[in-house]
Amino acid sequence: MEIYLVRHTSVNVPAGYAYGQTDVPLRPSFEEEAQVVKETLSGHIFDKVWCSPLTRCVRLATYCGYPDAEKENRIKEINFGEWEMKSWEELSSDPRSKDWFDDWINIPAPSGESLQDQYNRVSSFLDELRKSGLQKVCLFAHGGVLTCARVYNGEYALKDAFKNVPSYGAVIKLELS
Repeated sequence: MEIYLVRHTSVNVPAGYAYGQTDVPLRPSFEEEAQVVKETLSGHIFDKVWCSPLTRCVRLATYCGYPDAEKENRIKEINFGEWEMKSWEELSSDPRSKDWFDDWINIPAPSGESLQDQYNRVSSFLDELRKSGLQKVCLFAHGGVLTCARVYNGEYALKDAFKNVPSYGAVIKLELS
């Protein structure tokens, strides 16, 4: 099975903020960035297309010609819970953040999730895809989701996830057997 993973275009959020599942706006350069993604995907015919229900993914899927992409909650970005839309600097002064910064793989953000939690839900979705009989699919999602999918595919360990977050608008092809 071929899976094309597409990361949304750049967001209009200052650098250094945990925005996770917050529905944030895209940069004014959206159309320019989206056109590159659309051209990269042109000529491909997918058996099925999914997207995260967050606007930044729905808008890109629609722009690329997939307005009917099925929305899937399991390919949402990581949930930072109470830390959504807080700067990393603010988080470092939260006494609860020490444990998270020491073990962000297993420790969830307050009222949120850990990277392992996100990996588990992305893996659950990919397990279903592998059994679906589909040959070629496309997912419009987030950096964390693309990273988790690559871990699932054996490209690197979960502990190396933040070293391998793809750029905005990236299109990555995975081969799953």
